[in-house]
Amino acid sequence: MIPQKKRLLGLTPTELKAVVGSLGMPAFTARQIAQWLYVKHVSSIDEMTNISKQNRALLAEQYEIGTMAPIDCQRSKDGTIKYLFPVCCDDTTTSETRFVETVFIPDKDRATLCVSCQVGCKMNCLFCQTGKQGWHGNLTVADILNQILALPEVDQLTNIVFMGQGEPMDNLDAVLQTCEVLTADWGLAWSPKRITVSSVGVRNKLKRFLDESECHVAISMHSPLHEQRLKLMPAEKAMPLTETIALLKQYDFTHQRRCSFEYICFGGLNDTPMFAREIAKLLEGLECRVNLIRFHEIPNVELPGSDEKRMEALRDYLTHHGITTTIRASRGQDIFAACGLLSTAKKNGNKTETT
Repeated sequence: MIPQKKRLLGLTPTELKAVVGSLGMPAFTARQIAQWLYVKHVSSIDEMTNISKQNRALLAEQYEIGTMAPIDCQRSKDGTIKYLFPVCCDDTTTSETRFVETVFIPDKDRATLCVSCQVGCKMNCLFCQTGKQGWHGNLTVADILNQILALPEVDQLTNIVFMGQGEPMDNLDAVLQTCEVLTADWGLAWSPKRITVSSVGVRNKLKRFLDESECHVAISMHSPLHEQRLKLMPAEKAMPLTETIALLKQYDFTHQRRCSFEYICFGGLNDTPMFAREIAKLLEGLECRVNLIRFHEIPNVELPGSDEKRMEALRDYLTHHGITTTIRASRGQDIFAACGLLSTAKKNGNKTETT
């Protein structure tokens, strides 16, 4: 299941050039391999028919494509599908096989894939099931891309969101290189406007992402108040929301690149008119939108969900004050695929337990 050779998946033309050079193969072979990987989506080196048989054999001695099919899936009554993928991780301290969840969300003419970038998460947000796992390793570029290219519905995808397991800024090198493969002309040639990367706000890493990528950014807000956000999200201590917003105001989001804020609504805790006013104050002068999200209960966390009327009042206040605000439709709740619910435990055999 887990590749025993080095993986070609995720490598850039520059990295592929080093690979073929080390094997004594012509430099142009690197571009050929990139096309087979990212345009034609081959699953074996033998399929690379414009490379000589001798060079394919030479390449196959040390390398393989590295794609791995999902080992399990759960289908929601609303069409959402949650897949379980094996991953290698860059954590070399353990040989234990790890797994991550990836969620495919079809919606009329739009099909979004929610990908993971870590096994578990260090951020430990109170309302997030993934954080209860602890952190077990960063995914490699190949691990992240595999969730996309090995997806049965890959040809249907219109958008990708880095909103699965893990904090993208905590694995920034891999996330940036994945975005490069997705958007480069030698890769999948997607527009960066089809990709959204989320973050709780990580000092220095967020700035680097904004400087080095043109993809959309989504910030997990969940409270405009420092003390309350700190209780919900320990990351508030290292990079307060006010600093994150000050950083965002240095960038131009008035054209195609979009800045958004994710806001899970907790009944009576962060959904009253006072919170609406505080959010509007914080976001004044920043071109952005707010996505309101229903809270879905997770074990051993006593946080109440908000009701529809309070969410609508919050939406209407912010919209009236010039901040585009939507209430996100809950998807895949019956298979625990909604925001904050991704958490897996792989047991004997091929069955998964999802909590």
